Amino acid sequence: MEDFRYRQIEQHLLQQIASGTLGPGTRLPSLRHVSARSRVAVSTVLQAYAELERKGVIESRPRSGFFVRRDAQELPPPPRTPRPVLRPHTINRSQLIAAVLESVGDRELLPLGINCPAEELLPHRELARVAARMAREDSRSQVGYLPVEGSLSLRRQLSLRAAQAGLDVRPEEIIITCGAMEALHVAVRSLVRPGDNVLIQAPSYFCFQQLLENQGVRSIEIPSHPRHGVDPSDVERALSRFDIRACIFTPNFNNPDGSLTPDKAKKEVVSLLAQRQIPLIEDDVAGDLYFGPSRPTVFKMFDTQGLVILCSSFSKTLCPGYRIGWIMPGRFRAQAYSVKATTNVCTATPTQEAVAMFLQEGRYERHLRALRRRLLEQTQAMQLHISRTFPGGTRVSRPEGGGVLWVELPRGVDSVELMYQAREQGISIAPGTIFSTQDRFANCIRLNTGNPWNEKLARGVEGLGSLVHGMLPAGS
Repeated sequence: MEDFRYRQIEQHLLQQIASGTLGPGTRLPSLRHVSARSRVAVSTVLQAYAELERKGVIESRPRSGFFVRRDAQELPPPPRTPRPVLRPHTINRSQLIAAVLESVGDRELLPLGINCPAEELLPHRELARVAARMAREDSRSQVGYLPVEGSLSLRRQLSLRAAQAGLDVRPEEIIITCGAMEALHVAVRSLVRPGDNVLIQAPSYFCFQQLLENQGVRSIEIPSHPRHGVDPSDVERALSRFDIRACIFTPNFNNPDGSLTPDKAKKEVVSLLAQRQIPLIEDDVAGDLYFGPSRPTVFKMFDTQGLVILCSSFSKTLCPGYRIGWIMPGRFRAQAYSVKATTNVCTATPTQEAVAMFLQEGRYERHLRALRRRLLEQTQAMQLHISRTFPGGTRVSRPEGGGVLWVELPRGVDSVELMYQAREQGISIAPGTIFSTQDRFANCIRLNTGNPWNEKLARGVEGLGSLVHGMLPAGS
């Protein structure tokens, strides 16, 4: 337990240093102060500080205490927040997105373009043992259909996890899906019709655009601040000007900019939408990947009318190949059930039951603690390496969770051209253009921080930086 507590303190301080809250040269709180605040022994705090000192992040000064090293945070500023044109847009990004998906899916390339933790960070052997044990003990049940809404055991586990986060969601209010994308697909099809307007943040996950494009829906974009996410005033402005059928937001560690919408803003957004009875589709796939001391809340926490549809999955945390997601559809359960039933009847039985048992045995939380620590370390290593190898004028996000970095390159750099050049060098990236329906973010890229930091990865980031240097306009 003490080992876990010192790791918690270490992670919290690392997050504060990465975000700039504790800048270079800043004196850290005293051992006794942190001990009293965290309710742990002074020796536990000292262990955390010693680990940070070993990593070269802080330094001790005789009779003065511990300080953030001057070279511990050579980070560029965070990306800017360009304001989109506030009007409906017909979406046409399928061809470019298809090219990106082909690139990020190539296992021969250094995987900086995909948003997924490396296989070695996931408990695949433990999961395989659980699945094999369940198949031996009850092989007959593994080959049959489950109900449309999915495994009761898994839904009970998800209900328990929701309760731990302060949400009152019963098992019968949950539908298991084939990953978060199917959950979002079910939500969108339950709510919108061709020609409807849907409010989204920008930048946002490019598959949202594909999903809306396939439904014949128009998107209206509001800016996503790289630190604070969705601004209620932007939501209110859009609601006052347009007939909006639904919203899709990612409040916790938005893909790609890593933004975290504060609780106060979440509550205000839910209230604004409730006044107009507009449903909100919430994507929370990265919510468990927080770097701070506690999990962030969700929009659904503030929903009293069943208007928030929460979608999530285990794809970013546990088992992307198992394709296990879920939807908490609120008042729209009947519509969601119908869409799920006519899409693929039900999600695969063996994977649902294996994940349910994995959660029931308490393995998931242990795994998450280790995964969050690794992601934080890898994120910081990549931030620092970008700052040392990319040209001046580069900006890098400072996420408080998740597994990606959003990088704004100097003006004049075309991220799509960079993607093709990087592929020739054996590197995959995701160009910024695909994260908006408008022609913005052309000089931005998304990079995956889900890979263990090593010499090969460092060389890949350095090579990418060299390509960016070569694309700078003459005289810059």
